[in-house]
Amino acid sequence: MIRIRLDIAYDGRDFAGWARQRELRTVQGVLEQMIGNLVGAEVEITCAGRTDAGVHARGQVAHIDVSNWPVDLDTWRINRALPEDIRIQAIRGVPNEFDARFSALWRRYSYRVSDSPIGPAPLERGQVLQWGKALDLELMNSASGLLLGEHDFTAYCKMREGASAVRELLDLHAERVGSDIVITVTADAFCHSMVRSLIGALLPVGDGRKPVTWPFEMLNSGIRGATVMPPFPLVLEEVGYPPDSQLLDRQIQTKQRRTLSEPEA
Repeated sequence: MIRIRLDIAYDGRDFAGWARQRELRTVQGVLEQMIGNLVGAEVEITCAGRTDAGVHARGQVAHIDVSNWPVDLDTWRINRALPEDIRIQAIRGVPNEFDARFSALWRRYSYRVSDSPIGPAPLERGQVLQWGKALDLELMNSASGLLLGEHDFTAYCKMREGASAVRELLDLHAERVGSDIVITVTADAFCHSMVRSLIGALLPVGDGRKPVTWPFEMLNSGIRGATVMPPFPLVLEEVGYPPDSQLLDRQIQTKQRRTLSEPEA
């Protein structure tokens, strides 16, 4: 079998998320059907981040295993067969140790907000959240700094039975880009709704309704209190991987059930 890496972008507005679902239009479902037709066999695609309904991607990564990949099956030919809201940006063969999900070191998302009194630009309104109050980025970034590192993020996740919410938050910061605010979130992995819950904790700090310590206090309590923000401004921007020689070790590490590291004596 040949393992193929796909770098993918999509507009999530008309998809019921990434994961295949019966009778619903999903990114995985569309890609598997189309690529299966082109290679003449059923395929199963594994991605780095299973985005929710309405979430977009500029830098999704996936892999598939096929017995044969036609030499003329390039991005141009695949994209001709795809609907306009999905694009394959790159195709390449990778070692069998590469796993789009379990080999990943980190995922980076962005979330765009407008605190302008006039709201987002008309052509961007489908990808920018309108916030009715002015936001103080210094307050938001002070609150963000308290959340960095490895923690149990149960308070920020919709938990699945038997799952761990231990994650390492590598970066969380807000900056002004033009007239909008872009919040960047990077972690080794995310549990369900974690990114949008983190955004929902920072915005009330930015507009002064909650103290800077509130997101951290919620983290320590383990009790969910932040609003899960709408999906349409959220974009999966990039996924990072180790060198080929470290892919298998990263897989093994990722598949282990996570608990918080014991403090050193």
